[in-house]
Amino acid sequence: MNKRLRELIELAKIDRTIDSYRPELEAADKKVAKAKKKIDAAQSERDELAKAVANNEEKIKTFEEQLKLLNSQLASNIKKAKEITTEKEMKALSLEEDIAKEKMTFANEEIERLQKINETKKALFDEADQQLKQLENELQAVIEMVSVEKSEIEQSKAELFEKREALTRNIEQKILSFYEKIRIWAGNTAVVPVKKQACYGCYMKLNDKTYSDVIRGDEIVTCPHCGRILYIERETEKA
Repeated sequence: MNKRLRELIELAKIDRTIDSYRPELEAADKKVAKAKKKIDAAQSERDELAKAVANNEEKIKTFEEQLKLLNSQLASNIKKAKEITTEKEMKALSLEEDIAKEKMTFANEEIERLQKINETKKALFDEADQQLKQLENELQAVIEMVSVEKSEIEQSKAELFEKREALTRNIEQKILSFYEKIRIWAGNTAVVPVKKQACYGCYMKLNDKTYSDVIRGDEIVTCPHCGRILYIERETEKA
């Protein structure tokens, strides 16, 4: 096989390996993003519970203030009762007291109801808070694990880049430029094998002359259909 072709095949393999790390890096970032998403959901749930408890506390406070006013009103009515001289005034005062007592009963019932709701919500808040702390610990563990994974990948990529740099120094500039131009549109399929007399880039069948040129491997041959660089794999050559 032509030396220049062998170098391009090796270069294409290195480029494919370098690019193969991209999905691994993306997958590592997705692990962190997924863990953060869980934390955001737990944080939102905890905040909603805290907000609900705070709102209920405000309502309880409002009812307690209402009870104070109603108690003051009843105390005031006791003084007024001593000054009443007619039955009509007595009935009006009695009706006022009944309404005040109904309001007090309602306020007390609401306070009790809201306090029970808050007991439940506070218990749920504690659970959500505990879950959030657990998720934060899990996130830290994921970040550390991903950091190790990415570090190993970056180290492997750095070694491949050094190998690529050493290889490209020995390749003729004209041939290297030709390869890079094809790679712009063909990506990691710039150099492809020929199997069953077909280009494994576009899967189109080659004519006999082109196929014969590829088998000889004396020169760099491109696919007449797609323009990719072609070669015969060793197993095919032996066959």
